[in-house]
Amino acid sequence: MVNTSPGWELYRSFLAVVREGSLSGGARLLGLTQPTVGRHIDALEASLGAGLFTRSQGGLTPTELALALVPHAEAMSMAAEALQRAASGEAEEERGTVRITASEMIATEVLPPILARFREEHPRIAIELVLSNRTDDLIRRDADIAIRMIRPTQSSLVARKVGVLGLGLHAHKSLIQRFGMPASVEDLKNCPIIGFDRESSIRRLKYLGGFPLSRELFAFRCDSDIGQFSALKAGVGFGMCQYPLAKRYPDLVPVLPGEIEFELDVWIVMHEDLKTSRRMRLMFDHLVEEMSAYARSGQPATKGKSFSK
Repeated sequence: MVNTSPGWELYRSFLAVVREGSLSGGARLLGLTQPTVGRHIDALEASLGAGLFTRSQGGLTPTELALALVPHAEAMSMAAEALQRAASGEAEEERGTVRITASEMIATEVLPPILARFREEHPRIAIELVLSNRTDDLIRRDADIAIRMIRPTQSSLVARKVGVLGLGLHAHKSLIQRFGMPASVEDLKNCPIIGFDRESSIRRLKYLGGFPLSRELFAFRCDSDIGQFSALKAGVGFGMCQYPLAKRYPDLVPVLPGEIEFELDVWIVMHEDLKTSRRMRLMFDHLVEEMSAYARSGQPATKGKSFSK
């Protein structure tokens, strides 16, 4: 029977070795020496009374026990990071760290200038940005504030709807010159369409202008929103784009406005435990104001269909 519980430093080294596949890789990841990480693994195995890795010339292979421990070690890691962020600044002081999570497009195309303006006003607050479409980031506590396109249902979260984001079909001017401006949805069958690769992604949007979507419909397939947007700007094909974002690129023109478009609700979400932190409130209020303005800056030609992402 094990009389003492292994400390976090042992599990931290264990998780690093699992991720890197070797003691040396884990040591580099943590900024420790290889012998130190090796001692941590030996101590953890001794405490558990079982081996965690099969050693070979190719590196370290996790045992079944090790694989079973990984999700729990990851939860410990996220809790430790959240604890560090909470301790990084006093509750009523404008210092410390705020960790934000947002979708690929919002994080790369919308947030940078918004966060730059926040940093100008609050230079002592550090910002961490996570690109993720998961909706459970705040419950898992691997982020403090989230920008989401779906209303959260967990009672432990504080959520503010800041607007409605319109999306519509767009194309580069050069593509319109080659294929002409489609006069109807039926005309799109003769045009290159940008879409998803995997069936799980296609299910996010089952229909385009009334006809069902399938992988074979798309001339360019990519499950990354950033990849699709880059292809759209390059004139690879016709694709969906946020209206306020398309307005920033004069070469992108709307196609069949009023027929192929939908809307996304925009929510700013924070765990209720963080309401007492001044830096969290400052960021939350800043994002509410800025994302509200962004959503208002471009609206669909007509009211589109509601769509949850």
